[in-house]
Amino acid sequence: MVVDEATNANDDRPVILLVEDEALTIMDLGDVLENGGYETVQCASAERALGIIEARPDICGLITDVELSGKTNGFELATAVSEARPRLPIVIVSGRAAPDPERMPPGARFISRPCTGEDILSQLKGLLPC
Repeated sequence: MVVDEATNANDDRPVILLVEDEALTIMDLGDVLENGGYETVQCASAERALGIIEARPDICGLITDVELSGKTNGFELATAVSEARPRLPIVIVSGRAAPDPERMPPGARFISRPCTGEDILSQLKGLLPC
């Protein structure tokens, strides 16, 4: 179940913000996360994601691709989110970019594609307190 980005979920599942601009990828990964016991809030741009983070204190994790629609990439999004919510678990995924230590926020994990939704879910579960 995809949760509306402006309202809180009606159940007790942890809410994950999923930022990805490829429609099939976001749908597939959203299904994996939801089957893994999470609610997802999904968007395609970092700018939109930052607004959601501000509006939704119930979000307890972020998964972002590096290449996004809009002017801000996933590394920049992760850094901004890390500054706004320092304890929020962050997973950065990319098939093109390399994990650059200079651009990775403290505690964030990087996953290279190709990978499965289950690989991403496993990394997320390892980071989440919720």
